[in-house]
Amino acid sequence: MNNPSSNPGRVPGENARDRTGARDSSPPPETGLYVVATPIGNLRDITLRALDILAGVNKVYAEDTRVARKLLDAYGLKPWLAAYHEHNAEAAREEILAALGRKESVALISDAGTPLVSDPGFKLARAVIEAGYRVFPIPGASALLAGLVVSGLPSDRFLFAGFLPNKHNARRETLAELAEIDATLILYETGPRLAESLADMHDVLGARPAAVARELTKMFEETRRERLDALAAHYAQAGAPKGEIVVIIAPPLPKGEVSDEALDAFLSDQLSRGVKEAAGEAARALGVPRKRAYQRALELKDRA
Repeated sequence: MNNPSSNPGRVPGENARDRTGARDSSPPPETGLYVVATPIGNLRDITLRALDILAGVNKVYAEDTRVARKLLDAYGLKPWLAAYHEHNAEAAREEILAALGRKESVALISDAGTPLVSDPGFKLARAVIEAGYRVFPIPGASALLAGLVVSGLPSDRFLFAGFLPNKHNARRETLAELAEIDATLILYETGPRLAESLADMHDVLGARPAAVARELTKMFEETRRERLDALAAHYAQAGAPKGEIVVIIAPPLPKGEVSDEALDAFLSDQLSRGVKEAAGEAARALGVPRKRAYQRALELKDRA
């Protein structure tokens, strides 16, 4: 089987312009900044319009030119290419604004997915807008949306919170701010931090249903769907996973009146951890008084 992340379906000797035909008569892009989404893994997820733009603009700025070159070479594209990242952003912005002043067109791409999402591109877009030039969205792949749709969690209302802080206390403080938001939460995380972050998520948010999606659209794509405590335990034992990771967490349960039956069902799943721990988890997740949860947990344990 061919690796889908490295096989864009090229025919030897054929370039992107020949293959699509329609781009032969496409007018050159007008002056402005084109924010172009690129594949998050599978190179065939590039859009035809993205190929049009990358073939037609005067300049392409990329987060990492080596990564960008692999995509561009796969489709026979040879644009003028330069780097735009957090270390050279200020100087590169001046170059881009100067190019726009010369009536040129510029495209911005990231290593994967949609630029401006968890990268410094938003400062460039803001500078371009303030200078009076247009910003054109060229939509496409997005890891946060891909993770959401495979999670099996509510998708009608969600909040993307990016990467959590590195430090333990700061991470828990951020999670506490997110705890009461009535929406599915979407976070990015790294492999080495995943188990520890999931444990903090469980401690602060409770035993909510969640999903960990990694290597989306690639050969070794994986999605695990369990409660946060089970996910934390799994990755603590399995070790740091490889690849790009999206964590999706269900909204908090309603804080209204919780029936004894619903409370008992929740506590039954938690009693293996101990009466005190189960009661504390119920208080956090269901919003019931800790005393009530503790009393119900004791009764369930006595009946077991």
